[in-house]
Amino acid sequence: MNAATRIRVVFLTPEMAPLAKTGGLADVTGALPRYLARNPRLEVMVIMPLHREVRKKNLPLKTVFERIMIDWPGSEKFFSVQEFQSEGFRVYLIDNPRLFDRDYLYSTPEGDYPDNGERFAFFSLAALETLRALSWKPDIIHAHDWQSSLAFAYLRHRPTADGFFAETRLLCTIHNLAYQGLFPPDLLGRVGLPGHLFNPEDLEFYGKVNFLKAGLLYSDAISTVSPTYSREIQTPEFGCGLEGVLRKRSDRLFGILNGIDYLEWNPETDPALPAHYSRGNLAGKSVCRLELLRYFNFPLDSARPVVGMVSRLAGQKGFDLLARSLDELLKKELYLVILGTGEIEIQNLLVEAQKKYPGRLGLKIAFDDRLARLIYAGSDFFLIPSRYEPCGLTQMYSLRYGTVPIVRSTGGLKDTVSEFNPATLQGNGFLFEEYQTAPLVEAVSRALTFYRKEPFWSRLVQNGLDSDFSWEKSAEDYFNLYRQLLSWPAARFS
Repeated sequence: MNAATRIRVVFLTPEMAPLAKTGGLADVTGALPRYLARNPRLEVMVIMPLHREVRKKNLPLKTVFERIMIDWPGSEKFFSVQEFQSEGFRVYLIDNPRLFDRDYLYSTPEGDYPDNGERFAFFSLAALETLRALSWKPDIIHAHDWQSSLAFAYLRHRPTADGFFAETRLLCTIHNLAYQGLFPPDLLGRVGLPGHLFNPEDLEFYGKVNFLKAGLLYSDAISTVSPTYSREIQTPEFGCGLEGVLRKRSDRLFGILNGIDYLEWNPETDPALPAHYSRGNLAGKSVCRLELLRYFNFPLDSARPVVGMVSRLAGQKGFDLLARSLDELLKKELYLVILGTGEIEIQNLLVEAQKKYPGRLGLKIAFDDRLARLIYAGSDFFLIPSRYEPCGLTQMYSLRYGTVPIVRSTGGLKDTVSEFNPATLQGNGFLFEEYQTAPLVEAVSRALTFYRKEPFWSRLVQNGLDSDFSWEKSAEDYFNLYRQLLSWPAARFS
């Protein structure tokens, strides 16, 4: 690559905010390209499916190609391509209504779409064909999660004679290793890949085809969303059966912390808040706290601290541990407020707990962005007892809003929250190690000892407000990884 030439990077992703979103993956693939595109040494593009959720937004899409044909064994051999101009980069949308024009991205309330294997294999192959049709040779293909990883299997095991991708380096990012894309063995033939890949050294995984494994095995490098998680996934506890593969590739495995958008998440300007505040003037935070107490019908004159939670209600997020700990926690002088939706068993547990503790536990089972922001701003503490957490964003939001996090020491939580030391006044929160009731309750007790006690409390809040987890640093880390990738010899496609 000529030094004067910009590095061309294409993201392959199944979702991207604000076009279509189910979770944090979309937040990352919506924000990271925007920050990368500000680098004059990079040219960035995104390719994703044209989901019904995108169509509903009536965005200004432009048809770029109609009826591109791909070498595909199934009946769906054609797709079209729509273009959307985002902030500093282009998004190309793979348009195949039978595969992607659906109510949900991956699953209905009854379960996953049974043809998800074909859907995202088609997307992966169509993304490569789109690059050819555009005559846009990428220096780096940056694939995200299992839904995009099969592109690397096509590149490695269905090469073409023209060498279009001969100098392209491949980067796979794992956002959550628990989601791997597992399908029956006969899927390989149905998506046009050779059957001999169904072996333990390639895509076989306990009798299934594993899409994510293609990204791990056939990439030039692997990244994940925090340094600690990159180490954890090489262990049996967090490796989800792939720890051996990841250990073998540990020299090509990198942990880069996700960021948050400091313009979007800003207590000085957030329109969802009843009052704004800043590092130099925190008066508005007290107004937010009063509004939060009012919302959950707690006494407005109470001096009890408010502990907030905004989360997917899932086992991964520590709600089984929280449920076991509630009796001990709610003996303390505090209010606990919880917002989220998720697993029905956990929702039912929390509803019963709220009936038991109506004057101490505030609960809303919903997705409510406005209330979420009020909880980030109006709470005194923010609790995240996750069993595991690849990166986590909510602790970054709470720090941004001057709310003190209490977290389990795992993954990105460990990389962003540091234990407060009253002797030095350093640290921005409180951590516990073991996934047990006693350590969680002890961490909360430790945090409460500093509540509104000076000089400790002011410094805790200020340390959080001074923390910097903006996307600028993460984007720079990815740029450096891209440069490192390009310094290595291009792998040969077999």
